[in-house]
Amino acid sequence: MGTTQLESVPEPKYWHLKTVLSEALDQDFAVGEILPNERELAARFGVARATLRQALEQLELEGRLQRRRGVGTTVAPPRVGVVVGSAQQDWPGDNADGWEAVDATESLPTAAVLKLLATGTGAAAFAADQPVHIVRRTRVTQGQVVAAELLYVPAASVPGLSAIDAPAGPPRARAVLRELQRLTLDGQDRSVELGSARADDAKELDRLPGAPVLLVTTRYFTLSGTAAVSVATYRADTCRLTFGDSGDVEITETRVAS
Repeated sequence: MGTTQLESVPEPKYWHLKTVLSEALDQDFAVGEILPNERELAARFGVARATLRQALEQLELEGRLQRRRGVGTTVAPPRVGVVVGSAQQDWPGDNADGWEAVDATESLPTAAVLKLLATGTGAAAFAADQPVHIVRRTRVTQGQVVAAELLYVPAASVPGLSAIDAPAGPPRARAVLRELQRLTLDGQDRSVELGSARADDAKELDRLPGAPVLLVTTRYFTLSGTAAVSVATYRADTCRLTFGDSGDVEITETRVAS
């Protein structure tokens, strides 16, 4: 990895450095190889460590690099495709959707969840004192967790659920999903935004707290209103968004190095 002169370039220094580093990744490094530490790289390119960090963060966001606990910054592997958005409308858990049930709890909704639930046709019927089932699921690709999901299901959406049949853990989560699928799905909407990993999600995704993530929020509707809300957190360094002719969002996950 050679040096470069950054003083006279018209674009921001970190952006130019990002381009130089990207070329070096293609020529000098193999997938999974660990980069030199920040001090060495900053000295080699004659930049401040803050400038270097900006360039590295951008490359991580673009999926070129991965920062791993106890390892350092490594070269990311090539991408493979996994479809997330499709024209077919299904409830969560239908047709082997790639998610694994982890747990289910019950509590009152937070203000943010309540806002998502209290939207759409029939929304006025949902009240803040109605409990919701919180189903936690993970998505695994090639043995690695690439996404974590919290699915919020109002108790009113699954009136046939019995605590006796499935008191806790994955069986309880699967029971909530089964009851949800008894409803007739009338439609759904999905939004995607860039966010930062919360401590719980960061641990589950093997990321550092505050690492860039993609937040995919999906609301599921019946004729009476919002029946469930999913908030899925994807590793931003492993995902690429594409838009098909149907307008649906697809997420392509990169292969995660072991």
